[in-house]
Amino acid sequence: MALIAAGVLGWGIYHYAYDHFAQAAGDQKPSKPVNINDVLKATVTALTLIGAVLAGLYAYRKQLLAEGDAHRADASQLAERYTTAAEQLGHDQAAVRLAGVYALARLADDWVEQRQVCIDVLCAYLRMPYEPDPAATGHKEGEREVRQTIIRVIRDHLQQPDALTAWCQHNFDFTGAVFDGGNFSNSHFRGTVVFADAEFSAGTVSFGGAAFSGGTIRFNDAVFSGGTVLFGGAAFRGGTVDFGGAAFSGGTVLFSDAAFSAGTVDFAFAAFSGGRVLFNDVAFSGGRVDFGRADFSGGIVSFGGADFSGGVVVFGGATFSGGAVDFGAAEFSGGTVHLVGAEFSGGMVHFGRAAFSGGTVHFVNATFSGGTVDFGNARLSGGTVHFGGAAFCGGTVLFGGAAFNGGRVTFGNATFSGGTFAFLEATFSGGTITFIGATFSGGSVDFGGAEFSGGSVDFGRATFSGGAVTFERATLTGGRVTFDNPTFSGTVFDWGPLPVPAGA
Repeated sequence: MALIAAGVLGWGIYHYAYDHFAQAAGDQKPSKPVNINDVLKATVTALTLIGAVLAGLYAYRKQLLAEGDAHRADASQLAERYTTAAEQLGHDQAAVRLAGVYALARLADDWVEQRQVCIDVLCAYLRMPYEPDPAATGHKEGEREVRQTIIRVIRDHLQQPDALTAWCQHNFDFTGAVFDGGNFSNSHFRGTVVFADAEFSAGTVSFGGAAFSGGTIRFNDAVFSGGTVLFGGAAFRGGTVDFGGAAFSGGTVLFSDAAFSAGTVDFAFAAFSGGRVLFNDVAFSGGRVDFGRADFSGGIVSFGGADFSGGVVVFGGATFSGGAVDFGAAEFSGGTVHLVGAEFSGGMVHFGRAAFSGGTVHFVNATFSGGTVDFGNARLSGGTVHFGGAAFCGGTVLFGGAAFNGGRVTFGNATFSGGTFAFLEATFSGGTITFIGATFSGGSVDFGGAEFSGGSVDFGRATFSGGAVTFERATLTGGRVTFDNPTFSGTVFDWGPLPVPAGA
């Protein structure tokens, strides 16, 4: 059949070529006869080219079929490896489960299309019920080693983002897992990592030196009842780290020396009843750290020595009934710290020895009914600390030994009905402190031993109906302390070196 088809094709080509040459010969002057040899050569050449094309197509089709067979064979082999590894992970003996961990990790490296599936299985193993106490019912011999091996395998695949076997772009789901240790240090996270509802009860889980350049890592509603979680030296260049609703009743979460240049760290609605969350010596050049509506009834949150050159830290609506929030020796050269609407009924917020050369700290509309806010020995050369509209009905706010040579501290429209406000031994060589429109009906404001050599303190339009204001032992060699249009009806004053204003 093929020979007949080839003959018909050759005959057709021969006649087409003959007609072509005949026309060309007839067009010449004088006309010439057709050269049969030229017709034959053209026919043979065309048949040769057609044969070559058909042969190429046949070879290509054969190759595709062979590759398809090979791919199906590979897929079948990979599927068999997956089944075997999954069965090993479910074995009673820890040694067999360990073999399954390594087998599944190698399979993830070889099977790019199903790599996420292999990762999901490893994560699912960590989400299974786990009893870390060897003496407790339900504890499985060798289980901790299996779990630590899974974490180590995951970490090994997060070290080099550009490697062909890197897992950095993939997602990891550890929802509800129990952690009594684990090392993710120096890892690169670019996908979504979920620790929601996880429990950190013992040991150390380290993210030290990790790079979060995008994506999301979630610790929302996690429970920190013991152990340590380390983010020391980590770099946050984007994405979100979410601790919203987390419960800190013990243990330590450490961000010391981390760098936040973008992205968000969210502790909104978190509960701090114990333990420590430390941001010591952290650099905030951008991004946002949010403790909005968090509840501080115990424990420590520290930003000691942190550098705020940009970005935002928010405690808006937070409640402080115990524990401590520490900004000691922090440097505020830019950015904003918001404590707007916060409630202080106990505990301490500490800004001792902090340096304010720029940026803003907001206590607008905050309520002080107890506890202490301490700016002792702080240096204010720029920026703004704003207590506008705040209510001081108890507790203590201290600026003892603070140095004011620039910047602005404002108490506009604040109400003082109780508690203590003290500027003991503070030095005023520049900058501005304003109490414009403030109301004093109780409590005390104490400038005892303060030195006024520059700057200004302004009580314009303030109302004094109770409490006490004292400038005892203060020295006035420069600057201004002014009482423009105040209302005096009951506050006790010790004017010290200040001239007594009219109506006082």
